[in-house]
Amino acid sequence: MSGMWTVKVVGLGVVALSLSVELLGWLLHRLRPKRTRTEVLFFPSEMACLEHIFAPSSPQSCCCPLPHGVETSFTRLVRCILSASSSLDVCVFAFSNMDLCKAVLTLQCRGVTIRVLCDKDYAAILGSQIGVLRRAGICARCDMGSVYMHHKFAVVDNRLLITGSLNWTMTAVQSNKENVIVTEDPNLVGPFLKEFQRLWLHSDPAQYFHLSDPKPADKPTTPSTDKP
Repeated sequence: MSGMWTVKVVGLGVVALSLSVELLGWLLHRLRPKRTRTEVLFFPSEMACLEHIFAPSSPQSCCCPLPHGVETSFTRLVRCILSASSSLDVCVFAFSNMDLCKAVLTLQCRGVTIRVLCDKDYAAILGSQIGVLRRAGICARCDMGSVYMHHKFAVVDNRLLITGSLNWTMTAVQSNKENVIVTEDPNLVGPFLKEFQRLWLHSDPAQYFHLSDPKPADKPTTPSTDKP
């Protein structure tokens, strides 16, 4: 009889130990700090077809001469931008790359809130996509300062920062030696969000129209016709 109780006690001890190990593993997993996403991209980038990125569910295969199914720095950059589900803030010196413009327009069709800020001189150059974005209904402002707005960064969903030396131009992507860092580190994302908001408010065209409104002219005085 005592031997049976011993077996039962040992069995319960093994079960308790097993449950304790599982619980300890679960607690360690929960308490372990999560690794923030960090990725480094270098350019120039090999060119590859992007159709499977813009339309992954399309049954039609693309017949263009570019390589298909190849991951490059540029395809990863486009994927980062297209990962936006609620908002995209773009702050770039020059924006003439049509594929990046297509990515932004794709997000607009998905209902993503988009704000674009660029340098006022480069917004009107030949090939600039700022006019395309504005005609599509996207809010795009130009920095009105006296110096170049030379930033090159974007923030996806207020949590993912894309920044580096890369202008959003075809030359930068295909020809220049450039770098881009993609990170979810809140210590880095936060200051860029703050800077974007500061520049966005400073570039509000309404305040400049208000300052340039001519003052109303004084009404001319009509000489009195009453006789003394």
